[in-house]
Amino acid sequence: MRTAILSDIHGNAIALRAVLEELDADGIERVVCLGDVCQGGAEPEACVDLIEERGWPTVLGNADAFVLDPSTAEGSSEAVSERQLAVRQWTYDRLGSSRRGAIAAYAPTTAAELGDGRTLLGCHAIPADYDSVVLPSAPEDEFRTAFDGTGADLVACGHIHLPYVRRIGPTLVLNPGSVGLGYDHEQDAENVRFDPWASWVVVASRGGRLSLDFRRTPFDAQAVADVHLST
Repeated sequence: MRTAILSDIHGNAIALRAVLEELDADGIERVVCLGDVCQGGAEPEACVDLIEERGWPTVLGNADAFVLDPSTAEGSSEAVSERQLAVRQWTYDRLGSSRRGAIAAYAPTTAAELGDGRTLLGCHAIPADYDSVVLPSAPEDEFRTAFDGTGADLVACGHIHLPYVRRIGPTLVLNPGSVGLGYDHEQDAENVRFDPWASWVVVASRGGRLSLDFRRTPFDAQAVADVHLST
């Protein structure tokens, strides 16, 4: 059985459609989305609609909650800029009440069967909340505090836009990276460049084996820039 896991689309419908094409070409129908669907990009409504059409179980991310209510960012460790507030208002108005209702229905976490008796727990940042930043390089005690005790064979999280896999006893913790807004975390902060590919993962459980296939699906970065300029 194969299950695709993706996260952090951030309104980049061009990247999402590229992933959909690959999913369809590979015949992968089971997908879990870990949130941050629409905020920040030029096509928020298209991203919400595409996920609704597919019926994917979707987790509420911090950026999703921010679109619905900007006060949810008050407890975040990251300051909210005036530009982010302006983009949030534009996104909110663009979505309309029906799509905002769809986002409000996203779950805090989601569970799925992977096959062979294995289970998945999906969350946005950590199982307890959608805001905490826990990097794969975190000390063992910090990492275990965030992710241990779920009882799942696989815990999938998003939020930090950084693909990784790390073990806690029998549990694997993975991050698929970002579909719509991937970037090198160590690059020059004054000259940030975003990745021209969507990062995601395919999990396969069969014959007693569990495999993780980290993927990079290229998309037309110039088309993304053109859409931004036209909105």
